Amino acid sequence: MLNARRPSPLPVRPSRRGLLAGAGALVVAFRLDPKPARAASGPNLADVKAQPNAFVRIGADDTVTVVIKHLDMGQGNTTGLATILADELGADWRQVRTEFAPADATLYNNSLMGPIQGTGGSTAVANSWFQLRKAGAAAREMLMAEAAFRWKVPVSEITVADNVVRHGPSGRQARFGELAASAASLPVPSEPRLKDPSEWKLIGAKLPRLDSVAKTNGTAIYSLDIRRPNQVTAVVARAPRFGATVKGFDATAARKVAGVLDVVQVPSGVAVIARDTWAAMKGREALTVTWDDSTAETRSSEAILAEYRERAKGPGLTASERGDPQAALKGAAKVVEAEFTFPYLAHAAMEPLNATIEKGADGGYDVYAGFQFQTVEQATMAAILGVTADRVRLHSNWAGGSFGRRATPTADYLAEAAAVFKASGEKAPLHLVWTREDDMAGGYYRPTVLHKVRAGIDGKGAVVGWDHVMVGKSIMIGSPFEAMIVKNGIDSTTVEGASDTPYALPAYRFGVHNGREGVPVLWWRSVGHTHTAHVMEVMIDELAHAANVDPVAYRLSLLTQAPRLSGVLKLAADKAGWSAKLQEPGRGLGVAVHESFGSYVAMVADVTAQDAAIRVNRIVAAVDVGVPVNPDVIRAQVEGAVGFALSAVLRNRITLKDGQVQEHNFDAYEPTRMSEMPQVEVHIVPSQVAPTGIGEPGVPVLGPSIANAVFAATGRRLRSLPLDLSGVKGA
Repeated sequence: MLNARRPSPLPVRPSRRGLLAGAGALVVAFRLDPKPARAASGPNLADVKAQPNAFVRIGADDTVTVVIKHLDMGQGNTTGLATILADELGADWRQVRTEFAPADATLYNNSLMGPIQGTGGSTAVANSWFQLRKAGAAAREMLMAEAAFRWKVPVSEITVADNVVRHGPSGRQARFGELAASAASLPVPSEPRLKDPSEWKLIGAKLPRLDSVAKTNGTAIYSLDIRRPNQVTAVVARAPRFGATVKGFDATAARKVAGVLDVVQVPSGVAVIARDTWAAMKGREALTVTWDDSTAETRSSEAILAEYRERAKGPGLTASERGDPQAALKGAAKVVEAEFTFPYLAHAAMEPLNATIEKGADGGYDVYAGFQFQTVEQATMAAILGVTADRVRLHSNWAGGSFGRRATPTADYLAEAAAVFKASGEKAPLHLVWTREDDMAGGYYRPTVLHKVRAGIDGKGAVVGWDHVMVGKSIMIGSPFEAMIVKNGIDSTTVEGASDTPYALPAYRFGVHNGREGVPVLWWRSVGHTHTAHVMEVMIDELAHAANVDPVAYRLSLLTQAPRLSGVLKLAADKAGWSAKLQEPGRGLGVAVHESFGSYVAMVADVTAQDAAIRVNRIVAAVDVGVPVNPDVIRAQVEGAVGFALSAVLRNRITLKDGQVQEHNFDAYEPTRMSEMPQVEVHIVPSQVAPTGIGEPGVPVLGPSIANAVFAATGRRLRSLPLDLSGVKGA
């Protein structure tokens, strides 16, 4: 009856199911079970009821720890997610901390991905927005109820701000830490009051990132920093051609290398286990492996692209269609035909792939890595190790980048770590390390893609028909996600950004052929949008030029039903001074606009293009991501997208010669240099719409905005990436 006499608005329930509490700590968790998607953007998260899921802990020392269910690979989601919860709670930002959640999809499901725990698709903030607001609001109401009971005052007179609970009329106040343990005994409110946007103090404010200090002074722990007692290191000799297998190996010389402890065969190749990384690498150099290439991919990039061109002559599977584009094109006043090609791209994250695994005293396993698809990774390793998934405990660390590489449907490098550990006899904690060369030549690239487009306009410049065919290898076909993502042979992640174009094209068809080469492919920052946005935006620019209409005005005429896209386009053009013509020879402005992952981005590029050299002087971006939870992180992500994608726009590609990758390090796959970085301006559209992501949407528009600027500067149309002014790819 103790709870019954407390003056609390919370319903009194005997059960504390979903509320985990310890001495001096309050832990609150909620889970959202989304309704079926009502639109392409995903579930209607706003209408669901709260159930126990994500956690907040308030310690006796007043610290507020937000448990983060997503991997932070540098994108700053720990700061963004903590901001959401802390604002609803009324926390003092100086007291907020974060820690990564364990693997548990029943608590930490990504509601925009399905029944798995994982990070990707710029979903971290989007799927957590109401979830974390409700968690913070519930904790706030529990603290208020506890204070009202202690002070014998109405809970309606209680306020919360900066880690302090106050009763204004009497002047009494208490710190969070004083109330937490007792408040933990209260029932969790199922529908706590969420703050009105006018009450927000942290959301939308410029806050310091929570990880900046640790990442600056070196105290942040990445996977490569993990050192367990008696730990050994393994590197793996993998086939130089994708699909090849081990025919035989001679480890005699490798075993003689100082520090080498063992050499074992695993499904991915031959592993050398040593006391440290250097010894393992030297042992691998001394290893002799004979490879069976009978099932390997042995073609060069040119041969694969030649096959794509042949296949593109057919219509392919229909991904999207309206009207009769063939008939419309026959009656067009002018038809523009174009081919676009895109190479394989490596993710090239700063921290190469690695993981540490050890066997616990209880017979379970502890794994340390930057986990991006925890549910898949845990289950995959458990199957290899012969235990149930709950016996594999994942300890998430900071990840030094990913751009999609750590989120393979097969959990490839973690499966490899488990296989090597099992083959080693599980005698000592084992750290699997991929070198830069391993990482670069290891596959799982952004697919190589070819597009062929025929588009026509009438005598007034209006689009009358658009026939579009692409060829590219599907990421999802053959993966565990095929049943969910692939429909009628069409992988939605391959065609996104074109099959669902917002442009009002009256007669339109988008067909797709699935590539069949043996190169493993994977999502790369912004996935299908990396190539579809480029094709759509360069083609629209070409049609505007053919119609003798300003490219911004032309786009706006086709986006009358897309107000948010039109909004960012107008904002970017205005801030870039689009109406003012650049007078400098060889200099031009180019524009592109695109929606991806529910976010809207426009960019205007200021480019100098002379003597086969392209210099990007300035990028002006406008973004609409709904509520801007942390504007500084948003700006940083757009700036980072420019830096990340610029090298792919200007020069980078992964090429095959007789099936072997030719680029193995940053000498041949050169990242963007500081001296190359343009001035980047980011303008954020104010909004009270539920937030979406920004980790990926800044990438798709960079390439076409630069390509269109090159045309404005030179009159030469570059369609394929990387951009080449030498004359080979221009038109």
